[in-house]
Amino acid sequence: MQLDNERESENVEDRRAAGGMGGLPIGGRGIGLGTIAIALIAGAVFGVNPLTVLSLLSGGGSGQSTVQSAPATQAAPPADDPQTHFVRKILASTEDVWQELLPKYGQQYRDPKLVMFRGATTTACGTGQTAMGPFYCPGDEKVYIDLGFYETLKTQLGAPGDFAQAYVIAHEVGHHVQKILGISDKVDALRSRMSDEEFNKVSVRLELQADCFAGVWGYHANAEKHILESGDIEEAINAAAKIGDDELQKRSQGYVVPESFTHGTSAQRTEWFNRGINTGDLKQCDTFSARQL
Repeated sequence: MQLDNERESENVEDRRAAGGMGGLPIGGRGIGLGTIAIALIAGAVFGVNPLTVLSLLSGGGSGQSTVQSAPATQAAPPADDPQTHFVRKILASTEDVWQELLPKYGQQYRDPKLVMFRGATTTACGTGQTAMGPFYCPGDEKVYIDLGFYETLKTQLGAPGDFAQAYVIAHEVGHHVQKILGISDKVDALRSRMSDEEFNKVSVRLELQADCFAGVWGYHANAEKHILESGDIEEAINAAAKIGDDELQKRSQGYVVPESFTHGTSAQRTEWFNRGINTGDLKQCDTFSARQL
């Protein structure tokens, strides 16, 4: 990616110096690129009980359960480290694109905050943990990310590259766009009226739409600033494929359980990202009306 001359967002909160947090109550629900699917490999990659992660993501605990994280053993990276600059530039790019684009669809964009943390941190959706992967909390309209996830994406999941990393942020910002458009609120309202299996199918549509929105951002960011280089789109497509529910389940347990899918298969995730980045058209991202995903 060509980002040397791009501006950096001021909407970044660095909590890495706070380190891990132990014994905090959990509850609420965040919407994440990894979320429930990433819980399936949490034990292998992070050494965290996947049931703990699943409890948090499903709104379990209600303040009665706790999560334990190791205390910080290192100081936070300096504010001018390359990853911090990268995150700020990608977030700024999403701000520029959505501030320009959403009014064309009848909505004003409000910038989300992005929180960098280590181990665990408090959110309006309960306690956020590294093992959850990056996630968006609609309660406080913030994106949360432990930048260590990028190393996991590269070495554990086989998805290296700077545009793969940018896709992670753009996907979570896509959930923020869904919040502004009222989509995520409508989906959450369905939860109490559906079985877990039925709601999982709705969750898949929500996640695939966020993938498509990430592609829409990429289309417009490149059209305006020519930030993409040869191989960048392939990096994002590879990342989308590596975090498909079927891929993660095969990696963690050797078989797939389709009725438990919450984010979509590798093929579905790449298909909807491609729709966004090939068209730049928000209307092409209507996963909820699509007969076939």
